[in-house]
Amino acid sequence: MRKAPGKNRATSVKAKHHSNLTFRMNVLFFAIFLVFSMLIFRLGYMQIVKGEDYVRDLERKEEVSVNTSVPRGRMYDRYGRILVDNQPENAITYTKMPATKTDEILDIAEKLAQLIEQPTNRVTLRDKQDFWIIKNHDAAYKKVTEAEKKKISAQENVQTSQINAQIDKLVRERITNEELMQLTEKDLEVLAIFREMVSGYNLSPQIIKSENVSADEFARVSERLTQLPGVNTTTDWKRLKLSSLGILGRTTVPAKGIPKENLNYYLARDYSRNDRVGESYIEAQYEDLLQGQKSVVKNITNKKGQVVDTVTTYEGEPGKDLKLTIDSELQLETEKIVERELLNLKSRGGSYLLDRAFLVMMDPNTGDILSMVGKKIEKNPETGKNEVVDYSYGTFTTAYEAGSAVKAATLLTGYNQGVVSMGTVMGDEPIVLAGTSPKASIFNRNGYISMDDLTALERSSNVYMFKIAMLINGTPYSYKMPLRLKDDTFPKMRNNFAQFGLGVKTGIDLPNEFSGVEGPSGPTMGGKTLDLAIGQYDTYTPLQLAQYISTIANGGYRIQPHVVKEIREPSNDGQHLGQLVNEIGPTILNRIDNPVEEIDYVKKGLRLVYTGPQGTARAQFANTPYTAAGKTGTAEVVYFGPLKEYFGTETLTFTHVGFAPYENPEIAYAVVIPWATTGREHLPNNNIIARDALDKYFELKAKYNAEKVTDSNVKQPILPAITEDKISEDEQK
Repeated sequence: MRKAPGKNRATSVKAKHHSNLTFRMNVLFFAIFLVFSMLIFRLGYMQIVKGEDYVRDLERKEEVSVNTSVPRGRMYDRYGRILVDNQPENAITYTKMPATKTDEILDIAEKLAQLIEQPTNRVTLRDKQDFWIIKNHDAAYKKVTEAEKKKISAQENVQTSQINAQIDKLVRERITNEELMQLTEKDLEVLAIFREMVSGYNLSPQIIKSENVSADEFARVSERLTQLPGVNTTTDWKRLKLSSLGILGRTTVPAKGIPKENLNYYLARDYSRNDRVGESYIEAQYEDLLQGQKSVVKNITNKKGQVVDTVTTYEGEPGKDLKLTIDSELQLETEKIVERELLNLKSRGGSYLLDRAFLVMMDPNTGDILSMVGKKIEKNPETGKNEVVDYSYGTFTTAYEAGSAVKAATLLTGYNQGVVSMGTVMGDEPIVLAGTSPKASIFNRNGYISMDDLTALERSSNVYMFKIAMLINGTPYSYKMPLRLKDDTFPKMRNNFAQFGLGVKTGIDLPNEFSGVEGPSGPTMGGKTLDLAIGQYDTYTPLQLAQYISTIANGGYRIQPHVVKEIREPSNDGQHLGQLVNEIGPTILNRIDNPVEEIDYVKKGLRLVYTGPQGTARAQFANTPYTAAGKTGTAEVVYFGPLKEYFGTETLTFTHVGFAPYENPEIAYAVVIPWATTGREHLPNNNIIARDALDKYFELKAKYNAEKVTDSNVKQPILPAITEDKISEDEQK
């Protein structure tokens, strides 16, 4: 029996429909599987691979560094005497919330103006214009016609912010002086407060007033804090220098804030615009350590994104303290010596170009700068009278011809180049080259004196050094010979000088160090090579001269000088220096090529300068109760100083370098008195400064031993400053 055809067809349709439904369900389930797999993979990627990045991004949005006025790190001298301190003072601050509107800030400013007196001297024309626009909004923007607005808006590829800026600029330009004159004194005081309130970032406290906040003002504001949202009364810190030493540097004041040229640099490091920052020298060089760490707060927001609370996640901490290498008592006493001799020279005839003098004293074995003196005579713009001011930074930012003080380097260069050896005898005689005037030693203008190298140092023979330079050039001296230089003569001499630190940066831990000036060189500059050999061509800083003589004193090692000795945590008890973080030890930059035998031999010649029968410093050093050695210098130079009307005037610069004790050097020193006289007399003031400074060093050493004053880094007590100087940050120039 056959089945009915209709029933078979129905069964077939049902089977096909079921098969299609199954396929579709499988496709759907597979798609769902793929979607969930992708979501799981994406979630894993976000949590595992990118998780830390998102957490940091969230922290950047929720956690904000705020200016809590942490004290800046203090500075002490090597014996723990305070040099730079912080003076607490009352301050009034304002913290702007993200949702705070301009009219709300203005309302708070008006209330504050009734409670405090705010100076208006910092209010600018732009401030007045912006304030007038806020007070007269509708009238202000009617100054720009609708047609002008449409023309500005019609510009292509211009963003909305740029359009608004152009309109605002037109508005400000059309505000008249008469309209600005409508602002009353009270309006200006409100404006002075308002400009400080809006100058910073959201959630970062801005100092409204920190200078001369009276007790009454502080109390009135404190009593009304609930009526002044965002306003707070707190303690700020003013920088206080207890020494006039210029290399300590200075900081900006909150009224000035970060210098414009460094604004982006500091803002990228979470500084606020009105933060104090180091502007110069130690304050600037060690800014990262001195600044301290601000508090970090986390903002708690509601569903609308409004900040309802803040939680401190990091309390912040004061800046690190610095213990310097400077002996502040030695610094003070040597300043007196240099100033005295500078004024003595200034009182003589022919001193109209003289305006400065320098002394550097350093430990030749460690690079510690014990005293860094620079004194400069300047005219007070208010009184019109000359006065002596600190110019300590001139010891490494200005350079001068050093004269015969460099002859020890010339002699050691001769040894190194193999053109002379220890004990070589040559004749001192006037040098006459083809087409030039005679060049001679001061003590021998006409005759011929046979002498060895030590006598050449003792008597300061120019000619001996001239002949070394000619031998380095490969052209021994003969009467009226032409002197054409080989290409490598200048480089040979300068490279050897650089080993001692002459003509190159010393590496001191202070900004703006100057390396000096090299005179031009060439095959026809033979006479200048002779000048180079006696220190009358290239220029060197007083600090380079101190490093040079230290290199000889310590046996040939060029040590990097430094003014910071230790980095410490802030003091816990106010009685002792804080815990030691880092001690800065000696850094050897290079060893000169001469063997120690040659160096020791040259030291004998430097000793003869002080004690030999014809030593150029015998008058000042023959009777010292300690042993010492050194070299005097007089450079005949052409003036190119600050007085341009006297450019080209012939003048003398006096120098002196030395070290003591001779057998085991512990102190090295350099004296430079540029443009001391336009006369021809070789005055001894450079030697007097060196002798008196050295006497003072050993006198203080004995005193410290007797009083058990030590620079130990173990529980070192904090000592008071030795001067009564008090220079607040707003008094620093």
